[in-house]
Parts: sequence; C-alpha cells; structure tokens
Amino acid sequence: MVKSTPSADINVKSTSYFKDEETDLNYFKNWVSQLEKTNARTYERYTVSTPLGKTNVWGLNTQENYSDTLVIFPGARTTSLIWDFDRGLDNLKHTMKIYMVETNGLPNLSDGNTPDIHSLDYGWWATEVLDGLNIGRAFITGASFGGLICMKLGVVSPKRVNAAFLLNPGCLQPFSLKLKNLYYNILPLLRPNKKTVLTFLEKAVFAKPNHQLSQSAEKMLVDYEVFAITRYKDKTQKPYYMDGQLAEVTVDTYLLEGDKNLLFPHKKSIANARRQIKSLKEVVVFPDVGHGIETYDKALNFIGKIIQK
Repeated sequence: MVKSTPSADINVKSTSYFKDEETDLNYFKNWVSQLEKTNARTYERYTVSTPLGKTNVWGLNTQENYSDTLVIFPGARTTSLIWDFDRGLDNLKHTMKIYMVETNGLPNLSDGNTPDIHSLDYGWWATEVLDGLNIGRAFITGASFGGLICMKLGVVSPKRVNAAFLLNPGCLQPFSLKLKNLYYNILPLLRPNKKTVLTFLEKAVFAKPNHQLSQSAEKMLVDYEVFAITRYKDKTQKPYYMDGQLAEVTVDTYLLEGDKNLLFPHKKSIANARRQIKSLKEVVVFPDVGHGIETYDKALNFIGKIIQK
C-alpha cells in the first residue's frame, strides 16, 4: 500500500459537539437503525484513529474481493448515509467496495474536532482515513463540503486517488449571497422545525418532481436535519472557494452539477473548474436537479459507468 506522510502536524481549529452527547448519539444510532431497516441492509462500521480523533466510516461490500473501491465524503450538516436514501448506492450499478466517511466536525458519530479549512489539513486527515482503512488507491467522491475534501486529498496525496467526482462542490466559488438562497438557508436556522426544514429542502436541495426522494426517505431527512440543527453545536468552518489551490490538483476530476443549485450556481462553478483544474476530464450538467445531487440516480449512474471503464 502506498502511504503518505503529512509534512506537518494537523492542528485542531475548533470543536463541534452534541449538546447532550449520550442522548443525542443514541438518537442518531436509532436513526441509522431505521435507515437499515428501510433499506433492508446492514452497514459495516469502522472506527479510524486520526489526528482529529476518531472517525466513523460506514461500509458496503468491504469484505468482498472487488477490484474497485469508492470512498464518499458528505456535505456540510449531513451524514454520508444520505447517499443511500432509497438504496441510492444501487444506482452505481457496479459492484465495488464502498466506504462512507463521516467527516469530523459534522453531526455524526465522528469526533467534532476540525482543522482550519483553508489549510490542507483536511487532505492529510483524509489520507490518514485511507491509511486506517488499509486503502491503497481509491475512487473518491464528495458532495458540496465533501467536494472540497476530495480536492484537498487530491492535492496532498494524488497517488492515492484513481479519480475524483465532485457533486455540486463547495470549493469552486463562494457561497451564493443571492437573497433567495440566503432566505431558504437561514430560515430553518432561525426557526428550526419540520416545516421550515422541508421548505429549505424543496426550494434549495431538490427540484421536484424530477429530483426528489420517496416520502419515507424525505421524512427521515427532515428528522435528521431538525436534529442536526437543534442538537449539534456546529463550530465547523463552511466551504470556501479554493481558488489558486485548485491549480495544484493533478488527479483526474469529473464535475457533476445540477442546474437548479441555488447554493453554488452551476455556470460559475463550471467556468472556474475549467479555468483552474488542469486535470478536469469531463463536466456533466443534470437538468432540474438541485443542490442535493448525491441523491439523484443519474448522477450515481454516471459515477458507476466511469469507474467501470
């Protein structure tokens, strides 16, 4: 296995935490059990020791002798299990080992320590996660915040990455300050309840009827978001425009965008990616798809097809 060594220690910038750790973690574990029951499958669980504390990783097929490995990094204020709502990972249509990383500092079972997001430390942390899972090389993918993690990993440990898939990433431009976007994002933070969260999801994350979840999965997502907003003290820095750092990326990169993405409008992200990522292989725009593109079947179809090649 190829191992990479950080050039410097990873420094903790801030620590997020659940308000009542035991009660809140039990709630989340029960939520996971409900998802497993709904999806009729059990997620393997790994705990990796990293400089940010313990990192929780969910797995599918990881004990199988498959040649390909996919590592998933979630968006901000989400869990990587969102990728498998309605058994969404089946849409990859390619048998491989799948690891769903719970990024430190997000409302999940991983510790809440985070580095300075503007440094490359998240890339070194992701490298440590690959080491802890005994993954030599892998395909990597991330949505929103997770796309930024992929690019950091691609900069510091390019030999560990077969290719990176960015889904509406949060690293190609600043967060949109348009009033419509700000309104729907701030609304559930000011009035955190199921109604305001559902409004945010319908207006910013999905684009019904083309891009939506089943009724049961949507309810689970609403429950999770209300829980994350009300029970988690979030001190994690938000994604930022990596700008010149993107020029350091040398791994094959695929950009998948939804044309209804309010948070990071697709045209600007595409223009910046084409200008700054020299190893950009392909850009795909999915019509009538919102920010939550990791739940869109055709986006996962595309990832699976590229990996099969």
